[in-house]
Amino acid sequence: MKKLTTVVLSILFISTAVFAQTPTRATQDGHTNQNKFRQLKDVLATPNTQRTASGAPGKDYTQQKVDYVIDIVLDDAKQKITGSETITYHNNSTDELTYLWLQLDQNKRAADSKTPDIQPSKIPEGTTKVRFDKTYINKPFDGGFNITSVTNIDDSSLSHTINQTMMRINLPKPLAAGETFQFKVAWWYNINNHRVEGGRSGFEHFPADGNNNYVIAQFFPRLCVYDNVEGWQNDQFWGRSEFALEFGDYTVNITTPSDHMLGATGVLLNEKDVLTKTQLIRLAEAKKSFDNPVVIQTQDEAIKTEKGFSKKTKTWKFFAENVRDYAFATSRKFIWDGMAVDINGKTVMAYSYYSKEANPLYGDHSTRATAQTLKTYSRYTFDYPYHKAISVDGQMGMEYPQICFNPGRPKADGTYSDRTKYRMIGVTIHEVGHNFFPMIVNSDERQWTWMDEGLNSFVQMLAMMDYEEGYPLGRGLPKNIVDYMDGDQSRIAPIMSKGDNLYSFGSNAYAKPATALWILRETIMGKELFDHAFRTYSQRWMFKHPTPADFFRSMEDASAIDLDWFWRGWFYTTDVTDIGIKNVKKFYAEAGEGDKINFVEDTTKALKFESAKKANSKFFYEITFDKPGGLVMPIIVEYTYADGSKDRKTYPAQIWRYNDKEVTKAVYSNKEIINIAIDPDLETADVDTSNNSWPKKQKSEFEEFKSKIKG
Repeated sequence: MKKLTTVVLSILFISTAVFAQTPTRATQDGHTNQNKFRQLKDVLATPNTQRTASGAPGKDYTQQKVDYVIDIVLDDAKQKITGSETITYHNNSTDELTYLWLQLDQNKRAADSKTPDIQPSKIPEGTTKVRFDKTYINKPFDGGFNITSVTNIDDSSLSHTINQTMMRINLPKPLAAGETFQFKVAWWYNINNHRVEGGRSGFEHFPADGNNNYVIAQFFPRLCVYDNVEGWQNDQFWGRSEFALEFGDYTVNITTPSDHMLGATGVLLNEKDVLTKTQLIRLAEAKKSFDNPVVIQTQDEAIKTEKGFSKKTKTWKFFAENVRDYAFATSRKFIWDGMAVDINGKTVMAYSYYSKEANPLYGDHSTRATAQTLKTYSRYTFDYPYHKAISVDGQMGMEYPQICFNPGRPKADGTYSDRTKYRMIGVTIHEVGHNFFPMIVNSDERQWTWMDEGLNSFVQMLAMMDYEEGYPLGRGLPKNIVDYMDGDQSRIAPIMSKGDNLYSFGSNAYAKPATALWILRETIMGKELFDHAFRTYSQRWMFKHPTPADFFRSMEDASAIDLDWFWRGWFYTTDVTDIGIKNVKKFYAEAGEGDKINFVEDTTKALKFESAKKANSKFFYEITFDKPGGLVMPIIVEYTYADGSKDRKTYPAQIWRYNDKEVTKAVYSNKEIINIAIDPDLETADVDTSNNSWPKKQKSEFEEFKSKIKG
C-alpha cells in the first residue's frame, strides 16, 4: 500500500476529474444557459478597410477637414456676441455630398426651443420667488443664433434650411470627393448668464463690482462630422449629450474691451499689442518655471483693472492648428498665472485665469493640477501635442481644446475645506483631461457619451493619485458603484445607451465605465497589459474618430485577452456582480485496496487529522461558488489558515463558461482552512457581500436594516 505523496506548499489548487463539474448547457433551475462568453461579432460592426478587425484605422480610413476664419465682437454692455466666419470644407471622403450640416447649438436657448417641451414637469408644492418669476411669469430668455447671412465666397446668397439646432447648407452643385467648398456665415446672439439660465458657456455677473466673467463656447455655427459609420452626425442638441466635430485650422480675431484679460484656444499672434511690457516679462519667466506658477497678472492689478470699464477695444488674434473646436474666456477681473511642463523634452504651458473670488484656491491648485494632468495623461496615452492647456474660473465644468471652465471657490475669508479643495482639483483634472478624450481621441459624444466621459474619468483617477499621495478617490472605485448597479433596474440603462436617454447620467456615463476600466486594469488584465493596450488605442486614434468597436477591438488586439464577455456584460447589460459561497465540504484521504486512494467526506464539526488512520492525510475541501448576479467575473478567494497565515487565489472569469449559476472547485492544503472570503478587497463591485464568507458572517444591524429597505 503506497503512501500519499505530500507537497510542501502552503496551498495547492487543483481542478481534476476528481471533483470536476459536468459541462452543461442549462443552468440548474432549468433555464437555458445564456452563453455569456459568446463573441461580440453579432453586435459589433463588420470590419472593413476603413476600420479593421484589430481596432486600428484601415488603409482606406478617411476624415473630413474644416478650416475657419472667424471675427467676433463681444459687447460687454449688452452681453452680446456678433460674428462672421469663412468656412472651408474639405471633402476627404470617397462620397459625393449634396449638402452640408452645421450645428447651431445656441438655438437650444432660443425662445422657441423644443428642449423644454421634451422634459416632463409637474407643479411643485412650492418654489422660490426667483424661480417662480423665471418659470411662470417672465418671457423665456432668447439666446438662439440670429443668422443674418449665409453666402457663397463671392457674397452671393447660399440656400440653407434651419431645423432647430441644425442648419443644412444646400450646395449649388454636388461636392465631389477631394474637392473643397467655401462659404460665409454671419450671426449674432445674446449671451446667457450661465449662473441664472444655465448652460455650458455664458457669463457670470458680479453685482459687487459690476463686472462679468465670460466663458464662451459654441459661439459660432460649426460643421457636423461626416463619416462612414453614421454619415452625417446631425442629431439634435437637447442640452445634455455633447458634440461631434471635425478637426481643422482656426484663425480667430476676438474684439473685447481694452481692459480685458483673455485666454483662448490657439497661439496668441499679437502678444505685444494686447499685453503690457510687465506682463510679457512675467510670461517669459513663467515659460522657464517648471516647479511653481508665476503670476502674470496679479490680484492687485486685477482689482485695479476691474474698476475701469474702458470704452476702448482691442483685438486678440489667434491661430489654432488641427483642433476640433474653439473657446475663450475674457474678463477685466482675471488674475493670470502659468508654469512650464516638461513633456518628454517639449515645454508645454499650464495656465489659469481666475477672479479674486476664486483665490487663493485657484492660485494654490489650478495650474498645478493642470500641469499634473498633462504629465499623467501623457504617460498613459500619448505626449500632449499642443503648446498649452488653460483652466478658467468658470464655475461649471466644461472642456474645449486647450481650455476648460472649472468650479472651485473658497469662502469669503479665503479659507476652504478639504472637500472644496478636492472637488476643485478633481474637476480641473477631469476637464483638462478632456484635451485627450475627446479633443484629440475624437469620439462622438452625442452618440457614445461614455467614450469620452468614462475613459476620461478613469485616467482622472490615476492623475489624482499622482497629484497627492492618499488622494481620496470616489467615483470609479468598484465599491462606490454598487448602490447604483443594485438600484431600481427600471431606471438603469446599459452603458451603450445614448446620453440623452439616461436616468442617472453621471453614474452611467462617467462612473460605471470608469469602474469597468479600473477593474480591467487592477483585477482582470493587470497593469502592464492594460496600460499597453490602452496606450495603443489612444495612439491609434489620435486626431481621428473612433467608435466603441475600435476601442473594444484595440484593447483585445494589444493584450491577447478575449474580453468579449466583459464588454457584453458591463457595457451591454445592467447585470450586477454577486458571487457567493454556496457550500463547503471537507474530505480526508485514506488508503484503499492496492494503490487506490479514497476521498471520504468528513461530516464532523472537528477534523481529527491526528488520528493514526489519517496520519498521512492532508486537508481537502470541495467549495461550491454560486452566482446570483448576472455578470460573470473572476472569483477572488482569500484562504485563512489555522496558524493565521493567508493565501489568495483568483479564478479567471472563464470558470463560469459551462455553468452560469454555480461552479465547484477542489482545494487541498497542508494547513487547515478556517475561513474563506470572496473579493476581500472589494475589487469586483459585488452588490451583496453577505454570501462572500465561510463560515458565513452574521449581518450587522445596519446591513439587516439595509436589506429590509431593499426588500
